[in-house]
Amino acid sequence: MATKELTKKIRVSDSIHLKQIQLSDSKDIFNTIDSQRSYLGKWLPFVELTRRLEDTEGFITKMLENPTGNYVFVIHYNSKFAGLIGFKDTDSQNKKTEIGYWLSEKFQKKGIVTKSVQALCKFAFEELEMNRIQLKCAERNFSSKKIPQRLGFVFEGIERDGELLTGGVFTDLEVYSKLRNE
Repeated sequence: MATKELTKKIRVSDSIHLKQIQLSDSKDIFNTIDSQRSYLGKWLPFVELTRRLEDTEGFITKMLENPTGNYVFVIHYNSKFAGLIGFKDTDSQNKKTEIGYWLSEKFQKKGIVTKSVQALCKFAFEELEMNRIQLKCAERNFSSKKIPQRLGFVFEGIERDGELLTGGVFTDLEVYSKLRNE
């Protein structure tokens, strides 16, 4: 018996919409990763491991099988696939989560991620009743670091060698947070 996929949708602006990820998004996600390997792979270690459409389908299936706290959204800009954004490492008991995101190169410099993070924060605080949201950005990923800074997140410090990048190189991560009452 087939079950209908239920998806959460968030309207960010007239041109930006977030839709909870579905298996039908696999091709758009994989094709973007596959066509932008050097651009995306600089900061995203999973790009090197995403070699086939089946890799992307496996990631989405895993998210759908364990939806608790794993809200992952497809970002659409003017009805076109632009990237992904979502929560990771959600700790419901302590009411905290982390937001991760990536955006296709051709959609950069339009405020898409900044506005999407802002909308996801509202969703996390109001609907999921989170108290703390954090973002981690590679210390040298200057574009990514501007997002929490613009949105009033507090810089907490450096997570030394916090992420292993492609090529076996560690990078320090800057940790930012925002609390519900801020």
